[in-house]
Amino acid sequence: MPQAHVNGIDIDYLIEGDGAETIVMVNGLADEKESWGYQTPDLVAAGHRVLSFDNRGVGKSSMPPGPYTSQLFAADTKALVDALGLTDFHLVGTSMGGMIAQEYAIAHGSDLKSLTLSSTYAAPGPFCSRMFSMWADMAPQLGVPFVMRDVTLWAFTLAFFETRGSELEEFEAAMAAMDQPVEAYLAQLSSIQTHDASDRLDRITTPTLVIAGEEDILIPVALSRRLHEGIAGSEWATTPGGHASIWEHPEPFNQAVLAFIERHS
Repeated sequence: MPQAHVNGIDIDYLIEGDGAETIVMVNGLADEKESWGYQTPDLVAAGHRVLSFDNRGVGKSSMPPGPYTSQLFAADTKALVDALGLTDFHLVGTSMGGMIAQEYAIAHGSDLKSLTLSSTYAAPGPFCSRMFSMWADMAPQLGVPFVMRDVTLWAFTLAFFETRGSELEEFEAAMAAMDQPVEAYLAQLSSIQTHDASDRLDRITTPTLVIAGEEDILIPVALSRRLHEGIAGSEWATTPGGHASIWEHPEPFNQAVLAFIERHS
């Protein structure tokens, strides 16, 4: 994979497709660029070019000491797209990536044609804050793969556990094989604990879609709904599934995002 040295770090990235419209995808906590594997083929097949990359702290990108913030991640993203000469693109972020995308739109909205914020919030509030505090306590004692086993329980729906056992085993095996250092995980985790764009959402003027898995219990749907209500003129949508709806039910998610992007191309 190619790398770019930007904002003081090396970022590992991948560009797929050669369409006129570019979609930049921003990953969630502990996720590498390959986490968009259920989305990229559909986006490319629809005629788009797709940029995905490893955030600092994960995959093959640099892992400098933390803590990191959503604003720092947004600065990394800005430095990467500038280095690649990308302008007038569509930005899609899920979970932590949705927080990064908010900060990007607040600081660099003129770069964007559209903004999609998936399974995310403007601020964590007391429920998510307690969950993330537990993960921060667990990781140094039990390791990142153990914490990700807990995340799996929150991310997928009951139906997924009951009817799609072979896929569940694949996800659990991938979690067990994670090699993200604890320090890098905690540095990333800090960003979702401290992210708060609540009083700056009025600065987002890019056409925005806020989308959530209708059974999300990790970032409760109500928090995503509040984010939508805080961004004037934003569109709201839900798809089947929970927090991991992009993996559990990728087709309806992809269709919703593509329809939105095509309206703003």
